[in-house]
Amino acid sequence: MKTSEIKELTTKEIQERLNAEKDSLVRLKLNHVVSPLDNPMKIRYARKNIARLMTEMCQRSKNDQK
Repeated sequence: MKTSEIKELTTKEIQERLNAEKDSLVRLKLNHVVSPLDNPMKIRYARKNIARLMTEMCQRSKNDQK
């Protein structure tokens, strides 16, 4: 998910996506421990998506406080 796509979402949608990405990351890690994933880079992509979503949430909360 690109940053430009994230900025178009509402705060509620970002929160929902954030929860979904966190759940997905937990499942990916668990599956990787049990048997190696075909593409272990999916874990890195999931972590980066979570970081992008959290960054946008922090920016929006700072803008709301001003």
